[in-house]
Amino acid sequence: MDHHLLSIITFMPSFAALILAVFLRGDDAAAGRNAKWLALISTTVTFLISLFILFDFDPSNTGFQFVDEAQWLMGLQYRLGVDGISILFVMLTTFMMPLVIAASWNVETRVKEYMIAFLLLETLMLGVFMALDLVLFYLFFEAGLIPMFLIIGIWGGANRIYASFKFFLYTFLGSVLMLVAMVMMYADAGTTCIGGCEVSLLTHTFASDSFSIAGITVVGGLQTMMFLAFFASFAVKMPMWPVHTWLPDAHVQAPTAGSVVLAAILLKMGGYGFLRFSVPMFPVGADVMAPLVLWMSAIAIVYTSLVALVQEDMKKLIAYSSVAHMGFVTMGIFTFNQQGLDGAIFQMISHGFISAALFLCVGVIYDRMHTREIDAYGGLVNRMPAYALVFMFFTMANVGLPGTSGFVGEFLTLMGTFQVNTWVAAVATSGVIFSAAYALWLYRRVVMGDLIKESLRTITDMSRRERWIFAPLVAMTLLLGVYPALVLDMIGPSVAALVDSYDTALEAAGAAVQTASE
Repeated sequence: MDHHLLSIITFMPSFAALILAVFLRGDDAAAGRNAKWLALISTTVTFLISLFILFDFDPSNTGFQFVDEAQWLMGLQYRLGVDGISILFVMLTTFMMPLVIAASWNVETRVKEYMIAFLLLETLMLGVFMALDLVLFYLFFEAGLIPMFLIIGIWGGANRIYASFKFFLYTFLGSVLMLVAMVMMYADAGTTCIGGCEVSLLTHTFASDSFSIAGITVVGGLQTMMFLAFFASFAVKMPMWPVHTWLPDAHVQAPTAGSVVLAAILLKMGGYGFLRFSVPMFPVGADVMAPLVLWMSAIAIVYTSLVALVQEDMKKLIAYSSVAHMGFVTMGIFTFNQQGLDGAIFQMISHGFISAALFLCVGVIYDRMHTREIDAYGGLVNRMPAYALVFMFFTMANVGLPGTSGFVGEFLTLMGTFQVNTWVAAVATSGVIFSAAYALWLYRRVVMGDLIKESLRTITDMSRRERWIFAPLVAMTLLLGVYPALVLDMIGPSVAALVDSYDTALEAAGAAVQTASE
């Protein structure tokens, strides 16, 4: 069973979606309630099964574990596996999806289709983090656009069509270049399997002016171009400045659960792509482009934080905050040192909990008042003390308060960046101050003060269901804040192997160039 555990986890939500599509009939309240319960049970079971992987995983083994493989179409490999980096993203996905379904309990329009979309989306997201074949990865990566496109376009806000098409076109067009690069690699090497299906992704061998990386040969002069092709796709997905403009529109128009999935999981695919492909497969290209990426990240942190300061829509403010925090991620990755990479991965996991909770906080009051305008609120602490406490906790975590997981990721990325470029680190650190400004300003205007608006005098505090949704997010944010070793010990050996292979690749490439010049 261990050999097929990853496939079971990946396709169990799709199996539940198939049951919903085939056997659940009718559009009445009972059918909608059954759809919700089946979706909740299937995502919860998926999470429980994924715990077996976590408990049996060996962090000291830097290779892929629980590998499930079979011959696929036209000689391609169906191959799934997890290592110290990908397993945490798998766990983040399975952990968040039951909470996403529970947060969708008030949905009343086309409930069956809504749940099917989220179940299919979970399968596709898990496939991205497990795929060990480039074509298989690309299929999961691109197919994930479809359910998210439908979620925004059907169940979104008033301007949902514009936002859904903008989301789709940005992310799809960014991935076209990656597809072109993949075709070039396949034509050259005849394989798309990461690690050549025989060796680890982190294994590098070199010969003269070309070198074989993970079983795929890339001529040195093409490395930067190949890197840029993959970079375009992952930069849009994160998203990085200046290709970030689709994200605020998508967040504002998406339903609450859609915003949670988008912020907590989908954005992490970009960072995961950098870690899995850009750095180990194109080390020379990554080294050439690293200074530019570091400055782009620093600009993103400061610029989007300043833009967040002037927002009047709560969702749009938090969306710009997500772009700023993803800037810390790309900055940490392209330091190519242990602290930076540890911080980048930790920041992605932490951001998954914190940003999801912040969008859920917006959803709580939107369900009651049907507006996201900041000026429509004020003094909620007088009527919603439990909500005010939860909102304050995640506001502090988003700022990076010590004792919460938000602090650890930012601190490590800044440590790693300081070793590489002190000016980039200084600019990025100023973004921490700006994040405190917009986050506390939002909290002050929404929660604090006197309750003077008549429309808020009858607003009710969080229900028992809502409190249960926030409880695990609070627990994980605190746990990782006070005991970050839970994550760092898991990713440490794999990150160290990635750094060593990157350094080795650069040394070998430099030696090859010197030999060729002689």
